[in-house]
Amino acid sequence: MRLKDKVIIVTGGTSGIGAAIAAAAVREGAKVLVHGINEDEGNATVKQLGPNAVLCIADLMQDSAPEIIVKAALNAFGKIDGLVNNAAIFGGTKISEQDIEHFRAMIQVNLTAPLFLIKAAFEELKKSGGSVLNIGSINAYAGESKLLAYSISKGGMQTMTRNLANANGVNGVRVNQINPGWVLTQREERDKIADGAKPGWPKTLSRTDIPSGAMTTPEAIAEGAIYWLGDESKPFTGSVVELEQFSIIGRNPEKLG
Repeated sequence: MRLKDKVIIVTGGTSGIGAAIAAAAVREGAKVLVHGINEDEGNATVKQLGPNAVLCIADLMQDSAPEIIVKAALNAFGKIDGLVNNAAIFGGTKISEQDIEHFRAMIQVNLTAPLFLIKAAFEELKKSGGSVLNIGSINAYAGESKLLAYSISKGGMQTMTRNLANANGVNGVRVNQINPGWVLTQREERDKIADGAKPGWPKTLSRTDIPSGAMTTPEAIAEGAIYWLGDESKPFTGSVVELEQFSIIGRNPEKLG
């Protein structure tokens, strides 16, 4: 078991990539604090995960949320070995339609809350020689025009990752980031249908859309996350790793032969 007896916090852990990371962590021997905002969804998730998972409901729009989450983990398990900053608001709009309240919410949940979660957990992470894993996005490099605020938030997370890693390697706290590309979460499948795609659309995609022939799953992302949460990735810190089927630069697929 690669995470035996470690205590891991996973924000946004009740669905999608977060739930997959939580499940993989429990499988690898960890105890997991699953954070979310939907209590029914959260209760169903931790029930499925079993006795080594507990739920914490906290709204990351509230400045008090980081302390609530950290205290919940300590009350449940007595220590913190890892923190996965996965929770995020997705979506956005172009500059001409961007309003300030939406932008503030995006930055609060996607960037401010992760930073202050790290701060709230920092002394415990120093004690354990722990690991922070930030879940970014390939949109951190520029992003689509309609994902302006989201892309800015993930670009900020990337800078935060490298800054904290550079400053705190001497404290024994590692900070790394993975940048998923296009992932087939339930939300993604649902959103595309809402935008007009037909049910079953992932199976109709061509190799120019998904070179491997199948969309990336949350479970595949979770397997990558386990490496960065475990001791086998020591002493590496400040890494930003793209988990994407396209090259990050260009994104122009080669013609199929």
